[in-house]
Amino acid sequence: MIPYSRQNINKKDVLEVTKVLKSDFLTQGKKVLEFERIVTNISKAKFGVAANSASSALHLGCLALGIKKNDLVWTVPNTFVASANCAINCGASIDFVDIDKNTWNISIDKLREKLIKAKKKKKLPKLVIPVHFAGQISEQKKIWELSKKYKFKILEDASHSIGASHRKEKSGSCKWSDITVFSFHPVKIITTGEGGMALTNNPVYAEKMRIFRTNGITQKNFSIKKNKNKPWYYEHQNFGYNYRMNDISAALGISQVKRIKKFIKTRNLIAKKYKKILKNYPVKFQKIEKYNYSSFHLLPIQFDLKKTQKNYLSIFRKLRSKNFHINLHYMPLHLSPYFKKQGFKKGDFKNSEDYANTSMSLPIYYGLKNFQIIKITNLIKSFFHEKTR
Repeated sequence: MIPYSRQNINKKDVLEVTKVLKSDFLTQGKKVLEFERIVTNISKAKFGVAANSASSALHLGCLALGIKKNDLVWTVPNTFVASANCAINCGASIDFVDIDKNTWNISIDKLREKLIKAKKKKKLPKLVIPVHFAGQISEQKKIWELSKKYKFKILEDASHSIGASHRKEKSGSCKWSDITVFSFHPVKIITTGEGGMALTNNPVYAEKMRIFRTNGITQKNFSIKKNKNKPWYYEHQNFGYNYRMNDISAALGISQVKRIKKFIKTRNLIAKKYKKILKNYPVKFQKIEKYNYSSFHLLPIQFDLKKTQKNYLSIFRKLRSKNFHINLHYMPLHLSPYFKKQGFKKGDFKNSEDYANTSMSLPIYYGLKNFQIIKITNLIKSFFHEKTR
């Protein structure tokens, strides 16, 4: 089976993980701090808070930003459920902003229009969560400018985009946001097995996330000052969760991140191959803005189904039958049973719905062979009657 993405583990990765397994600390040792330092360095952020998943890190971000019951949070429909669940878990309500039909990221025009209407109704969001789909960063500078005008916070869901850049700024730098979250799931650019990290330049947010991450417990900044010299003393200052990353995962991440430039360069080269081979066929690739550098976590492709006798389901099944484990990223979130109960319906966000009805993610990862690319592109070519220019 050829997956749409997968991890690449080498002997050095195994060696670093084995060292931790043979050490005294499988968790709560020094590896997590080291991993946090490395990721913040490559992203140009001041603080990093590692977690056991990006879903957990998104929740930590919402908690640190003070999201609570009756707050309104906006994200895109074309995303994984965690982009919305993080706010729902804080008691907030979710609304959506449709995607741009070419970049498949949040549409700035639709965001601006929605904000103008929301201001008139006095229903502005407290937080907007842009999702950097497939590895391309959203229009962060423009979103930041809107946030200053309409007074909302920004939590970047950068689960797809570690190593990417936007207007010469690294993903995770938080130049145009309050908090950014990375994912280290096995299908992402680098992996820790499962894991995530929240980055910020705000020391208050960073400390809040650290406390929420460890069951609301801290061993510094005590409220009861007389206990500060007691080495055994800790304080339970707030509610919290066990969202810690362990040292085994961090060790794998430390080893993986050494190859991140190679991983991303290879993904960009693979994307170029696909585009070159299919350039005369009625398929559409994500538009990458000239001021962006994508990390290509995904390689989504959109079919012009009017120019083939096959429908979406038959194309999907045909590719799967040939051992290409393509997938859809994503089913429109507003059409899930949960959000339908909230009143959302088909037709609310047309661009996201059109994308989901015509698109799928092709295999792209470090280690994908050229003959495999040729095989899948030949299959795609066979779906169309003739070349179109």
